[in-house]
Amino acid sequence: MSEVTDDASSPVPAEEPGRQVVPLLAPRDGVPDVVTTAEGVAKAAAALSEGTGPLAVDAERASGFRYSARAYLVQLRREGAGTVLLDPIPTAADLAPLADVINPLEWILHSADQDLPGLAEIGLAPATLFDTELAGRLAGFERVGLAAIVERTLGLELRKGHGAADWSKRPLPDTWLNYAALDVEVLVELRNVMAAELDEQGKSEWAAQEFEHIRLAGPPKPKADRWRRTSHITSLKTQRQLAAARSLWQAREDLARKRDVSPSRVLPDSAIIDAATKDPRSIEALRALPVFGGPRQRRHSRIWLQALEDAAALPDYELPPKTPPFTGPPPASRWARHDPDAADRLTAARAALAALGSEVSVPVENLVTPELVRRLCWDWAAPEDGDEAAIDGVLDAGGARPWQRMLTVPRLATALRAAAEQKGSGDD
Repeated sequence: MSEVTDDASSPVPAEEPGRQVVPLLAPRDGVPDVVTTAEGVAKAAAALSEGTGPLAVDAERASGFRYSARAYLVQLRREGAGTVLLDPIPTAADLAPLADVINPLEWILHSADQDLPGLAEIGLAPATLFDTELAGRLAGFERVGLAAIVERTLGLELRKGHGAADWSKRPLPDTWLNYAALDVEVLVELRNVMAAELDEQGKSEWAAQEFEHIRLAGPPKPKADRWRRTSHITSLKTQRQLAAARSLWQAREDLARKRDVSPSRVLPDSAIIDAATKDPRSIEALRALPVFGGPRQRRHSRIWLQALEDAAALPDYELPPKTPPFTGPPPASRWARHDPDAADRLTAARAALAALGSEVSVPVENLVTPELVRRLCWDWAAPEDGDEAAIDGVLDAGGARPWQRMLTVPRLATALRAAAEQKGSGDD
């Protein structure tokens, strides 16, 4: 077996070419019936209470089909209790007995930040957490998808195919339920293997801090000016066109939220850009445009035209700027022109972090967020009382965990000093 080694940790095993992999085609205990009643929830809670150890958890959403991020199927598995498939839609008001049993447990999830917000909406939240995807990142695995990690560590093949399906559909097909049950089938075993791997590499405490950070993070905050993420928004040339696109985007957002339908299924981005460019002034002119004349859109014609009329009526001072206002540093590509010293600091910091990431076999973005590094380098002014203390304060205020600061602060201090010294020698 070939190895990837580093100076700060034990060897990280690389994947074996030609390794025999066993397909995992069906749960060992079969696919359980989906729990859809209060009585079923009570029985599931009782069974899980008799199990031992941590709880494997997964949730299926309907991203791309629904507006909300709610869970439409919840999968649970615990040693000695088997697997539970729960439909949280008809049982949402009956989950207290289940929460009483599973909320005090350690949960095992893969990419926990994807599922925790939707589970929290229905009153389910872990006391402690183990994230197998994040464990793979910290362990230096190049591929961290569930199927890839299961294949690498357990020699089992998880065949995908329904992750992007519309899980709000009822009834759920048997093949989908088989897929869903398999997603928690080996999570407990995988957790134990990954915990041992992290322990061997001396990264267990790093992982514990990261897991706790994710557990407490809550849902992501909405980004400002989300309408600017509309595809091909840069093709619009005037502020008035941007205002039309913003107004249509907001009308679509309101309608999608009300109907709980993915915005792209309410009105595609291409239609927003087309209408903002063509500026139709009547329902007839609007319906003459592609998409808007279709049967699904005609019943909303008044909504779309009103959005366009609202944008047209805005005074000039209320029009959106052509470029979004910066709330932090400008794009790094502009630094060399606006602040060459900051650009030099960023180059040095990135090089130092890349070297550190290679040494400890951790992706740079997991050592410290790129945005935090940019803010540090853009705003940096060397203090009189020590670089490391000042850098540590910036990273701490930005949410960096202790293990991240322990590793990165000395490297960043050295990099920033080197950038300053290079500038000084150049000035001489």
